[in-house]
Amino acid sequence: MLQTLEIQAGKVVPSSSEAAPVLVVLNPDAAEKRYLVETLGVDEHTLNSALDPDEVSRLEFEPEHLAVVFKRPKTYRAEDDLVFKVLSTGLFLFKERLVVVLSDDVPVFEGKPISSTAGPADLMLRVLSSTIAHFLGHLRTITMISDQVEAKINRSMENKHLLNLFTLEKSLVYYLNALNANAVVIEKLRNNAPRAGFTREQQELLEDLAIENQQCYRQAEIYSNILSSLMDARASIVSNNLNQLIKTLTIITIGIMLPTLVVSAFSMNVTIPLQRHPAAFWLIMLFALISAVGVGTVWRWKKW
Repeated sequence: MLQTLEIQAGKVVPSSSEAAPVLVVLNPDAAEKRYLVETLGVDEHTLNSALDPDEVSRLEFEPEHLAVVFKRPKTYRAEDDLVFKVLSTGLFLFKERLVVVLSDDVPVFEGKPISSTAGPADLMLRVLSSTIAHFLGHLRTITMISDQVEAKINRSMENKHLLNLFTLEKSLVYYLNALNANAVVIEKLRNNAPRAGFTREQQELLEDLAIENQQCYRQAEIYSNILSSLMDARASIVSNNLNQLIKTLTIITIGIMLPTLVVSAFSMNVTIPLQRHPAAFWLIMLFALISAVGVGTVWRWKKW
């Protein structure tokens, strides 16, 4: 799907002009790929890389354009089952146009309004900034989910909550790799800013993006270390909860067995005390009750 965009009142809005400065391509089919390669001059290999979720972030200088492949968080859906994945996105910066190639429908021009005089290069940096903000939003979501799972682990003995934490930890590893790869691209853009035709203001923005990406990486690293270091402790909590349950069930079983023993002793088919006593039944029930109360008293005294 092809969508042309332009800047109006500081916002990126749809346009009906084929010469609009921004072209967003979502999951291009064969015909759209031919248009990008043959008409616009996009490198076919780089185009395919932008649609490959396993592709490494990189920067390439083509004769007519600048090509950037970077990692972006995949839009989370319920069927992902707590797995936060990353996808590749392609930015192809021409002199008068920016082509954005996406494999997933995500908002790429989020954030505060931009200048009405912003050009394709400014929009490319805006997409990179939006990507960092998207990562930060997902990190906050992962933290919130992990807190909820931890609370469930403290009360539950099910393995599924531990598995959920393992899944979140794996997602953070994906994010760390993606952020590290994006950092390499941003640093390469900074080093080649004059060659890419960036102005002084755009170079300063690149420096800000490098700092923000590094901060995002550190935050993801901290979350990952916390989940990793506390995983054994949480597994111990689950084991301790199970031990506590088994201990409680064992004591309850003993509490039931003693009254049963008393009743069974007076139910034998032999001569026994009290067998002709008129209140034998109630005396036996009293003995059984005393044995049950005795177990409960010892339980409380020993603080089992």
